[in-house]
Amino acid sequence: MGRVAVINGIRTPFCKIGTDLKDLAAQELGRIVTRELLERTVIDPSTIDEVIFGNVSQPADAANISRVIALLSGIPQTVPAYTVHRNCASGIESVVQAAIKIQAGQGRCYVAGGTESMSNIPFYLTKELKEILTNLSKAKTFLQKWQALSQIRMTHLKPHSGLEMGLTDPVCGLIMGSTAEVLAREFDITRQQQDDFALESHQRAIRGRTALREEIVPVIAPPRYKSAMEHDNGPREGQTKEALQKLKPYFDRHSGTVTVGNSSQVTDGAAVLLVASEQRAKELNLKPLGFIRAYVFVGVEPHRMGIGPAHAIPQVLKKAGMHLRDIQAIEINEAFAAQVLACLKALASDGFTKQFGYEGYTGTIDPAILNVNGGAIALGHPVGTTGTRLILTMLKHMQRHNLNTGLVSLCVGGGQGAAVILER
Repeated sequence: MGRVAVINGIRTPFCKIGTDLKDLAAQELGRIVTRELLERTVIDPSTIDEVIFGNVSQPADAANISRVIALLSGIPQTVPAYTVHRNCASGIESVVQAAIKIQAGQGRCYVAGGTESMSNIPFYLTKELKEILTNLSKAKTFLQKWQALSQIRMTHLKPHSGLEMGLTDPVCGLIMGSTAEVLAREFDITRQQQDDFALESHQRAIRGRTALREEIVPVIAPPRYKSAMEHDNGPREGQTKEALQKLKPYFDRHSGTVTVGNSSQVTDGAAVLLVASEQRAKELNLKPLGFIRAYVFVGVEPHRMGIGPAHAIPQVLKKAGMHLRDIQAIEINEAFAAQVLACLKALASDGFTKQFGYEGYTGTIDPAILNVNGGAIALGHPVGTTGTRLILTMLKHMQRHNLNTGLVSLCVGGGQGAAVILER
């Protein structure tokens, strides 16, 4: 069938919730990167077989957001589009879906990405208030309207945060930060280790700002349209260990170690890739950034969801016929410092390896090749987008340093893990 190529990619700056990108809807963020991708690759939009975007918040005013993005970007109406949702792995899922379709001979050229405006995740009315307002809309007389309104109580007016609901697992009942606390206790990850990891993430992101700039299309945001955002606004140039240590545990106030400082930032942003068969790339005279060699998704316990990469990484290596020593660069999404550190500890453990039959596919990961330009603790984690960003960041890094192999992985809310091996 030939290899699946990633031709090029682009992303917006990643901006903290409620800041520079807060007035841009997820579909507009997706449109910006898709339009830029088309311009940079100089590809005829009619060449595209399908558009696939990952998105978690699923905005009500942009049902099947992938189709909305495609049409807003000037892609012909005859090109179909669909949206995928695998929580934090949605941005990887879109790329994998494109790869699967190419390998199955269903198409040869795809736009695949992820978009998320976490600033615009709505608040929800209580069920009681919703019923009262429904009755009010049906009321015909003044008395009926008054009777409906008189049922409203102060408790009915308290909205539910869609963001908090989405970050809470409905099966185990834990918000994602609490699952990180589970791993911190299980793997004996200290607060100091987490803060040290977080500090390094910021420092690497600051050092890597020029490199990361290669991935980013500047965005001139409403409502004033006065200046262009050219960089991620999450990395803190003056971040210190002392400042991180002052933060109180957020998810377990009494004995916890996970803080907002050693957790990923809640963020807005979009990213997109052009994915094609190797043969189609040659026909279009497009030089790929790299190729997708293998991919896997795994399931783990929901309350230990952060351990997903420790299972996905050995399984994708086995699928690719490779070993950890063959990989020259690695990206593991920094949902939480505790979660990444737990995965590293598990992969280096003989007990973990033997328990799950991963002999030959685990080992100690060299910190020097892991998240070399920082991760989500500094850059942010727009949940539907991050998977696409990881692939883009890795391929750009491999290109700059003439590397042949790279691996990206992340944990997934609900208890899953994902991993992709890339090659040049």
